[in-house]
Amino acid sequence: MSADGTGTGAGAGVSASAGASQNERLYFGDLPLDKTFVTSGRTITEADVVAFAGLSGDYNSLHVDETFAASTPFGGRIAHGLLVLSIASGLSTRLPVLVALQPSLLGMTEVTCQWLAPVRIGDTVRVELTFTAAQLTRSGTRGRVTERRVVLNQDNVTVIDSTWTLLVAARPPAGE
Repeated sequence: MSADGTGTGAGAGVSASAGASQNERLYFGDLPLDKTFVTSGRTITEADVVAFAGLSGDYNSLHVDETFAASTPFGGRIAHGLLVLSIASGLSTRLPVLVALQPSLLGMTEVTCQWLAPVRIGDTVRVELTFTAAQLTRSGTRGRVTERRVVLNQDNVTVIDSTWTLLVAARPPAGE
């Protein structure tokens, strides 16, 4: 993996520019299948957990009560799973390939997620994003793109394994 987050690997039928520069716009057919992109890291803070509890209304003792959480198999407080998933989403949107895809992104249609290990305050997470599948819709004007987003902590432990399905515009015919 290169330090700039452009990843390694190659997608069949993908343009040479699929690494995605900041000025480039990507469409459905441009996405590099089986190429992995890696985000920068982000440390989960006490403020993140407290703010998320307030925003979501999720004051589960496992997240906000150290005395209670210490008595659980986790041995202490852990971050909300949806907080970590949200942070992973935010980290992913800063990847150059997703910045280039943003103008063609029509929406997200599905997310499936497995939380495999706890994230603690002070852990640093990063995301490995791989485009795994692409299927053009019957209209031919857009397609469904499947991404696998794996969240790892500072010890390279997978904490989340998720699949995201996006709806992406196809490149318009020349002259339109």
